[in-house]
Formats: sequence, structure tokens, C-alpha cells
Amino acid sequence: MLAIVGATGTGKSQLALDVADALAQRGRTAEVVNADAMQLYRGMDVGTAKLPFGERRGVPHHLMDELRVTDEASVAWYQPRARAAVSAIEARGAVPILVGGSGLYASSVLGPLDFPGTDEVLRQALEADLERDGTAAMHARLAAVDARAAAAIGPHNGRRLVRALEVVTSTGEPFPVGLPDVTPGTTIVHVRRERAALVAALDARVERMWAQGMLDEVRALVDEGLERGTTAQAAIGYRQALDQLHGRIDEAEAIARTQHLTRRYARRQVSWFQRYPALDVEGPVGADRIAESLATT
Repeated sequence: MLAIVGATGTGKSQLALDVADALAQRGRTAEVVNADAMQLYRGMDVGTAKLPFGERRGVPHHLMDELRVTDEASVAWYQPRARAAVSAIEARGAVPILVGGSGLYASSVLGPLDFPGTDEVLRQALEADLERDGTAAMHARLAAVDARAAAAIGPHNGRRLVRALEVVTSTGEPFPVGLPDVTPGTTIVHVRRERAALVAALDARVERMWAQGMLDEVRALVDEGLERGTTAQAAIGYRQALDQLHGRIDEAEAIARTQHLTRRYARRQVSWFQRYPALDVEGPVGADRIAESLATT
């Protein structure tokens, strides 16, 4: 398996297609498995930079457009489906290419990182506690039962704090926060861009999102129940577009907030993936070189 990971806006999707083309020239086929949590949602296209079907060069893409915006995306839901997709692709004699920047989602496929299922009753109770008490209280609560997980998650990520408390409470086991060993036979490519260039590209990308119809997309998703979804409505850009639609902020503020959050998210992505032994790629990418190494394995 090949994994192409890295921050948003670094060209991972195009690199995957270039590698697939290079493999085809060597008599191998490839299929893409999505590892971007928000691209799991149908209709969330502009704001996630989802590659349009007509631009995929005939390369099959898996685990895109699987969920309604009212569904909750979770690693527990994603992991078995992604692993099954990888196994099926390998059984067909093709090369699976895992592509995305959602760190925990990608990690759940790269190695033996197992996640318990969800307990809906417990989850709802914990979410109510979060709403009432705030993230600091939930962080202190987690620290009392799993100090390592609390330190790794920090006091600001309410959704992960709830999930960690759910797992610890329901299983009596620590919440998995470390990275497992990578499955043998996996090649990881970490796509990078120089920081200033990445920031400029991300800011421009957010401006394009609004120019290409972000508000129209969100308006249509509201009709599909976006505001009832716990995960989809919180996605970067979508929350800000909702605030604009409801008149809470103007367009300039919506764009500026999305740019700020996107830059911050990109920093977290780089920090996550740099912990893996990987081929770091910055600047022009050697798809042929990557394909050559895969074609001989």
C-alpha cells in the first residue's frame, strides 16, 4: 500500500493520480482510498476541495460521498470500511493508494490501531456534560482516569475529549493516543510545502471556495439537515459559512476566520504526520520514482 499524506493544500490528490498513471505505464493498476474525514460527506465538495468525478482520470476512488450530513463521521465507522477497501484492492492485484490529511483516520489504516465501537447513550450523556461544563472540566475529568490521553488531546478539543471518556468509561482501557507500527509493505509519502508558500496557497484556496459557490453549497446542505449534524456542520469553512448565512458575520469575516482555522489545522497535520517514517516530498514530486518502487514490490 502507498499512503500519500500531509497538510491540506499540498497537492496530495494530484500526486496520487500521477502515481496511478505512472503505475499504469508499468502494467499496474491503482485505486484511491480516501482518508479525509469531511470528504466522506455527500454534497460537501467545494469546501473540502473534493476532486470532481470527471477529474479522477478513470482511477477508482473509495470512501467518498458515503455519509449524509446528518450522519456522524468517526474513526470507528471509517476504519473497518477503509481496511476492507484496501484488502479488496489488493485482492484484485491493484495498488491501494491511501490519500488524505485526517491524521487519525489515516493512522487507523496504516497500522494496528483499533477503536472500540460507540455507545450512543453514553456518548449523548457526555456531550450533554460537555455542553454544560465546558472543555476544561471534561479535560480534568479525563486526566483523572487517563492522564496520558488527556495530555495528548489537550483541553480544547471537546469532541475528542468526549470520545476518550466514552472509550475509557465503556471499556476500562486507556484511550489509544500513540501511533502504532506501520504495517509492513506500506510506503508513506509525506507531501510538504514551504511554510510561507503553503500559507499563501491556503489563503487563496479559501477565497476560491467562496468565489466558487461555498454559500450556495452550504445553503443546499442546510436543506439536507446540515445544522442537525454534529460533525459536518463543525467542519472548517462550513461553520463560518453558516454564520454568514444567518447574518452573524459578513463575508469578509467568514473568509478571514476560515483562513485562520485552515492555517492552524495545517500546522496540526504537519505535526501529526512528521512522526511517521516517511518519504518527505517538497517541491516537484517524483511520481515516476514512487511508482517504480511500488511496481517492483
